[in-house]
Amino acid sequence: MFESLDVFAIVVEQSSLNKASKLLNLSQPALSRKIAKLENDLGVSLFHRRGKRLELTSIGHLTYTFALEQNKHQQQFLRTLSQHKDGSQISVTLGASLTTLQTTLPPLINTFMERHPTAEIKLVTGRTHEIVSALREKKIDVGIVASSIYERGLNCIPLFEDHLELVLPIHHPLAESKNVNMKHLHGLPMIIFSSGTWYRKLTDELFQSSGILPDIRMEIDSFEAIVRLLPTCNAVTLLPKSYLHKQLLDDNELTVKHIPDLKETRRTTSLIYGEYTELSKAARQWIEETESLFKSLDLQL
Repeated sequence: MFESLDVFAIVVEQSSLNKASKLLNLSQPALSRKIAKLENDLGVSLFHRRGKRLELTSIGHLTYTFALEQNKHQQQFLRTLSQHKDGSQISVTLGASLTTLQTTLPPLINTFMERHPTAEIKLVTGRTHEIVSALREKKIDVGIVASSIYERGLNCIPLFEDHLELVLPIHHPLAESKNVNMKHLHGLPMIIFSSGTWYRKLTDELFQSSGILPDIRMEIDSFEAIVRLLPTCNAVTLLPKSYLHKQLLDDNELTVKHIPDLKETRRTTSLIYGEYTELSKAARQWIEETESLFKSLDLQL
């Protein structure tokens, strides 16, 4: 029927069976039979016959619109199919934790898409162990996680190191202090990451080793939500340095205070994948470009 719809659209655009038959290289009787069969298949009349003139019925107008949309989708499908056949279509399924999604992936994906505007990037989110499992089960091509993974059958490429920093509103009492240390966090109102996450584990271990008991006001999964709530609650937080771009701090009237002990929260963000020879050409391309892309994005911390 789709072929008949294409023929129907040409008849409409030519406003004449005679002109359409010449364009399609069909005899006029053969063309008339195709239109009649389409009407029979649809169970409707597509044209009013006014002598030699053809006028679309109301359902004919609707069918013509559908025919154009169908043709557009068909052409797009054929282009995509052709790209996959010749290897020019880039399609990669990435796995990343929520924290990595909020910090590392956006600039990498933006830069990659600038180089490959037609690329298709699919994303699977989960905790680090879930990303590793998805990689082993071949549900994803590549994983980006905020840790180093050295396991049999997996390759790990360290991208950059990161650590937590103290973030607070510019009008917070500690904002003017020159020397801020861990003791300042004792009893201090804080918004921190939710339990069960890697960054929460880091902060809990840090507080325990330092003998610090903060006043935890909120536990939130989203970096963006934490940042927006800090001025409202006049609270402080600990966030990875890679997330704390100047524009983000300026827009939310926040500042960063360096605490030497927070260097202990240093961790490595890595790219992980399985057997290189089993990867698609697109996945290999992502891996190769990512290694050079992150360097140009000033992600070294």
